[in-house]
Amino acid sequence: MTLSDEQNPSPPGGSSPRAPSEEQSSEEASAPQPAPPPVPGAALPEDLRVSWSWPHLAVFVLFSVASMAFVQLAFSSYLKSARHLPVKRIEQVLTSSAAYVVAEQIAWFGLLMLFLWLTLAVLRQAPFWRTVGWRALPPPASLSGASWRYFLTGCFLAIFVGLAGTRIRQPQNMPIQELLKDRTGTLLVMALAVLLAPLVEETVFRGYLYPLLARRLGVPLGIVLTGLFFGMLHGAQLGWTWGLVGLLMLVGIVLTYVRARTGTVVASYFVHLGYNSMLAMSAGISSHGFRAFPPGS
Repeated sequence: MTLSDEQNPSPPGGSSPRAPSEEQSSEEASAPQPAPPPVPGAALPEDLRVSWSWPHLAVFVLFSVASMAFVQLAFSSYLKSARHLPVKRIEQVLTSSAAYVVAEQIAWFGLLMLFLWLTLAVLRQAPFWRTVGWRALPPPASLSGASWRYFLTGCFLAIFVGLAGTRIRQPQNMPIQELLKDRTGTLLVMALAVLLAPLVEETVFRGYLYPLLARRLGVPLGIVLTGLFFGMLHGAQLGWTWGLVGLLMLVGIVLTYVRARTGTVVASYFVHLGYNSMLAMSAGISSHGFRAFPPGS
């Protein structure tokens, strides 16, 4: 017996050790494999698969309140130092002067959009507009044809709300009415309502808030709650006239329903744009081209 035979003794019968048989290999290959763990949110529609949650929303709400206070403080400091106005006069200017109210709103909107962009696009390195719901309209709808359809829907919604509002007893000198007493103020408010408000409000409510509520609480409740919060945001402008606030809640629910039905903020944006554009057109018609304003309006 050689040295190699001593180191590698053969089993009885002279056969060598066998490798795993082909039958065993095939059986192992055909054995059922364990299913992969489910991906969180995989069952949700793509437009509801958002990366933020309740803590993120809480931080956003706190930032919204703090940023509004900061904007008001900044404008108050300017009026006090540059124009030397007393405190009571400053409060009056910041609530009844259309130029300052619109400037405050633009500054606040800018801070809100900056916050969302930093937290969603910069920190998470995600495409900003798609992340907050600005996606292509579902086929076979084309942007040109569908945009007009949604725009006209918003126009008819504004007509309905206007007619319903005539049956509600409205107090004199609501805050929004104080801004529409002259041509300059009305043009500024209408420009804000048409050019900026639909973009920012749809991004915040239908792009940021709704997906989280729908993901956590279900689509129906998400639609309703988003609409209620939308109406509440405009309550101060209407002097908390609850009939009018309720109509704006209904508008918010319709906008959110359109967003949920289509899966994109683009659709609700055009409805919102049509709604606000019809309001601006009505203001222009009632004031004879923003030239004649009845006393006490």
